[in-house]
Amino acid sequence: MENSTFDFFILTFDSSSEKKPMLSIFFVVVYLTGVVANSTTITVICRDHRLHTPMYLFLCNLSIVDLCYTTSTVPKLVHMLLSGDYTLSYHECLIQMYFFLHVATTEDLLLFIMAYDRYVAICNPLHYNHILSRKSCIMFIVVAWLTGCINSTIATLTTCNIPLYSNIVPQFLCEFKAFAKISCPNAGFQLFSYMEVVIFGFGPFLCSIISYVLVIIVILHIKSSDGRRKAFSTCSSHLIVLTMYYGTWMSVYIMPPLQDSQVFDLTLSILFAVITPMLNPLIYTVRNKDVKRAIRKLLGCKIGGE
Repeated sequence: MENSTFDFFILTFDSSSEKKPMLSIFFVVVYLTGVVANSTTITVICRDHRLHTPMYLFLCNLSIVDLCYTTSTVPKLVHMLLSGDYTLSYHECLIQMYFFLHVATTEDLLLFIMAYDRYVAICNPLHYNHILSRKSCIMFIVVAWLTGCINSTIATLTTCNIPLYSNIVPQFLCEFKAFAKISCPNAGFQLFSYMEVVIFGFGPFLCSIISYVLVIIVILHIKSSDGRRKAFSTCSSHLIVLTMYYGTWMSVYIMPPLQDSQVFDLTLSILFAVITPMLNPLIYTVRNKDVKRAIRKLLGCKIGGE
């Protein structure tokens, strides 16, 4: 089948026409909540000089990634639900795949960098400013975004050259795993998709886990309970985000396929690609006094004790 000669049909939730406006409203609310939350996080970090530290620099980039995550998927999904047109042209599908894979790879690497930041802060605090200098932080961020760009370019170009036996994409967006399902078995694309998962999924995840194992070991050796509590509180928000992100990611990309699992797969993908990017800034805001203080300052409210 010549890929560039046909449109792709995107499978969304199989719901009645009466329910589609409600689904659309739900996704619009989630999208706007994510946009406001992530934009607020970016704004307060940029405006408040007290937040110009490595941890908040990485958090700012994570919010940018999460904005791109939802923007690459939700507006088109809402358009399909409202219009009833579930087709994407060949080039539209590849463009969506490119941007989605770009930000997905970048987020994987950023979450590892943030785990490494907490490792250095707790396990090697005296050398924190030297190891995570401004130059080093910028280099880490550039490498994360550049790696995402290179990986998504290679993957998208690879997708252009694989034979497909169907133009029905079993997902609510054009993404890598969905194309592996409709590629010809002898094309080798499934092997390529497994390599993607191992290198850019499991790799950063295992590095993050190792970082936090070392962090927890150090925390457990702190003698005072108050010291342990303060040390753990600096990691708790990121641990929640890490668990939520990789929990849904593994459910989508690692779990073996189930019979008649379209709705289940779509629900997990929505949690991974839409809900999690919306919740990330809320989790950091709720559990972070510095960010809440900066938000109150941005809104012109008085901060108690200042």
